[in-house]
Amino acid sequence: MKKTVPILLLNRANVERFFAARRQGSTRSMRDASRIVADVRKRGDEAVVAWTRKFDRVTLRPAQFWVSEAERRAARRSVEPSLWRAIEHAARNIRRVAEQQKPREWSVQVERGVRVAQRVTPIQTIGCYIPGGRASLVSRSRPRGACRAMLAAAEMLGVTEILRIGGAQAIAAMAYRTATVPQVDKIFGPGNRWVDAAKRIVSSDCAVDLLAGPTEVLVLAERGNQDWIAADLIAQGEHDPDAVAVLVTSSEGLARAVAEAIETQLGELPASNPAQRSLRKSGTIFVTPNRTAAFEFANRFAPEHLSLPDRTAVPKEIQAAGSVFVGPYAAQPIGDYASGTNHVLPTSGWARARGGLSAWDFVKCTTVQQITREGLRRLAPVVRALADAEGLFAHGRAVTRREKEGAKMRLGAGTHPKRVGLRRTGRNVGKRERL
Repeated sequence: MKKTVPILLLNRANVERFFAARRQGSTRSMRDASRIVADVRKRGDEAVVAWTRKFDRVTLRPAQFWVSEAERRAARRSVEPSLWRAIEHAARNIRRVAEQQKPREWSVQVERGVRVAQRVTPIQTIGCYIPGGRASLVSRSRPRGACRAMLAAAEMLGVTEILRIGGAQAIAAMAYRTATVPQVDKIFGPGNRWVDAAKRIVSSDCAVDLLAGPTEVLVLAERGNQDWIAADLIAQGEHDPDAVAVLVTSSEGLARAVAEAIETQLGELPASNPAQRSLRKSGTIFVTPNRTAAFEFANRFAPEHLSLPDRTAVPKEIQAAGSVFVGPYAAQPIGDYASGTNHVLPTSGWARARGGLSAWDFVKCTTVQQITREGLRRLAPVVRALADAEGLFAHGRAVTRREKEGAKMRLGAGTHPKRVGLRRTGRNVGKRERL
């Protein structure tokens, strides 16, 4: 009988076929998402309603887009105490990790008269996309019906503005605004391949966190517990029918054992579980001739999740992965829910350029320069030399003018020109006032 997950040699032909199949899916989803985004930009709420009816089989009026306060509070009351305690526990760990990630403000005197500082300020308006089509993810606190636990988690965090729409149409609505959905400064969160494609499309007009499409998992192991390895592959496979689950091993025996364990464990799951489809569609076991080939494949794949069950540390050869799980007890769902790391991770090879979502992504780090007359005197010759070399003569003159007129400028002495500008003042919009 044919196995659900094929066992293949890790050679050039098989590897190229693996990556070619992934590119084809990306091209189709970009085409589909482009239609949806363009329609939402043109028709606004009407398009959101139409696409939601088509894909989610739910008919919503714009007035029903927002989850009410009564719904949020009812969800909180209905959550079982054991689930509430689990949410609180996970939240504590997430907060501890995020506190370590927070960028700090600092100030340093670079040289006499030259001080540079970093200012950290939050992004003003963000939109967090929470997948809810197949499984509402509490750990990324989007409701539809809506998910009680997700709403309860949002209530605990003080989140009060929640939309019950999803898909590429929700991404477009947040990026370009509709009559009901406000425009945001940045969009966060993972989703299926159409959501991922929509984020790519709107990113030229609205900032996005990272490209986090269908889940990916790669297990690199020369030995290990076949049941545990199979369980991790299936666990990530149940996120989405397009999820990709791969094992690379130098052991043919382990390859066969994991393939058999996958068969057994899939048989214990409902036929409707997305893992049944994703493992048959994209699940692969590669038998590698050596470690070098395995590491090269891992870095090219740059998986969202990388599991190293027979390791005690991350090998220096591994250069690209969204999140790494070291040791036999590091089950990937622990990272999904409870260890404190962020569950929003780069997919489609983007882990070659960045890691997962962190506190850094929600703030802006702005550099501030404060230059005294002494600082101007010391740096003006440097600026002029570099500006002249580039032919940017106005740059040099901007410092030269200050040098020549600096003696006349006395901060606080009233010798500098009064600055006049426009300030909005209620009814007298545009009234000219001294600043």
